[in-house]
Amino acid sequence: MQARFAAPILFSVALMTATQLVAGDWPQWHGPTRDCRLPEGEATPTSLPTELSAVWKIPVGGGFSSPVVAGGKLVYLDEDGQQEMAHLVETATGKKIWNVPFADRYEDEWGAGPRSTPLIDGDRVYVQSCNGELRCLGLADGRVMWGSSFDKDFGVKFLGSKANSGTATRRGNNGSCLVDGAGVIVPVGSTEGATLVCFDKLTGKVVWKSGNDEAAYSAPIVATLAGVQQIVYLSGDSLAGYLRANGKILWRVPLKTDAKRHACSPVIVGDTITVNSHTFGTICFRIVRDGDGLKAERAWENHDLKTNLATAVVVGDYFYNQGGNRDYVSFEAKTGTIKWAQPGFGQGKKDYSSTIVAGRNLLVLTEEGTLLLLKADPGQYSELGRAQVCGNTWSFPAYANGKLYVRDGRQLACYNLAGVN
Repeated sequence: MQARFAAPILFSVALMTATQLVAGDWPQWHGPTRDCRLPEGEATPTSLPTELSAVWKIPVGGGFSSPVVAGGKLVYLDEDGQQEMAHLVETATGKKIWNVPFADRYEDEWGAGPRSTPLIDGDRVYVQSCNGELRCLGLADGRVMWGSSFDKDFGVKFLGSKANSGTATRRGNNGSCLVDGAGVIVPVGSTEGATLVCFDKLTGKVVWKSGNDEAAYSAPIVATLAGVQQIVYLSGDSLAGYLRANGKILWRVPLKTDAKRHACSPVIVGDTITVNSHTFGTICFRIVRDGDGLKAERAWENHDLKTNLATAVVVGDYFYNQGGNRDYVSFEAKTGTIKWAQPGFGQGKKDYSSTIVAGRNLLVLTEEGTLLLLKADPGQYSELGRAQVCGNTWSFPAYANGKLYVRDGRQLACYNLAGVN
């Protein structure tokens, strides 16, 4: 499949992305390195008290979007009853700096408000609405620098939750963008040559567009596989690798599920990619050389490791994640073999949790708002502490400078975990 591109913009070999901000930032989906992992040197707790007192709490509107943090500032998205809104607040106090509307409000039976996570890159922040409106805002004042409409610019029709077509058209555009060098990579989801679109991050000019798959809820990542740096994306129809410079598809594996509800991010271990779904379970692919190109070989699959929304994390040779059967599990990265399963995880009957790797431990926020500290131990489930920090949530938390930021449908809260030992 030949990618189209509008200008020969060269991308540096180094990952000059938002992940290279100062230590202590959480500027994008799944953190600084986009793998749910705290950087070395970040203060981490070794225990949790039963009661945690918030540094501050502020009211927020609806939405499942996650907060992001950079340079002492926090951006979050919500809705005010009529529009989807972007907000900038101080991390120290929660004091509001600005708030701006950026799209019409969307609501379905799961709730209202934006679901894509914003991304801070330098003096700009990139936000995306459920109905497919992308905006680049100035971080200082929220001013719109440029924008794109998936409908008007790429013909992606948003039809609402009762539509019979693909994921994004039914539940909103939820996949979070990626900054890579001079470009911002966005899961637009057009079936006419624009599954992914690379925009010049400063001007909004289309650099390249590629693919004919519908978007899912997953987010693209950058990885080096079989010696080739590429963008890996789990769409509504496939798992594929795209050449960073021009979007050429390097390899592609069809992955069809009942509702195209691919929500996890791909997890990279060496030359392998592991993805999960509520339908096919968990599958690991190895990317290998194939003549002058690349191909994906199935390394292993475990159909019992079914997961709705959560992305697995890796510590050493083992994955940790919560499955759709409400078990929290540890399984081998090389074989997919389950080492242990903790049934009835959390406090209720929910089947989602967010996991952050904190050194040799795991910070896990359950769907019902319980924060747990677990030992990353493949031999047994080992809980080091738990505390209630928010209400029901599908929003991944942010962690920066020893502070944990969590939100539910009513509040955004900051907790200091740096001194908890």
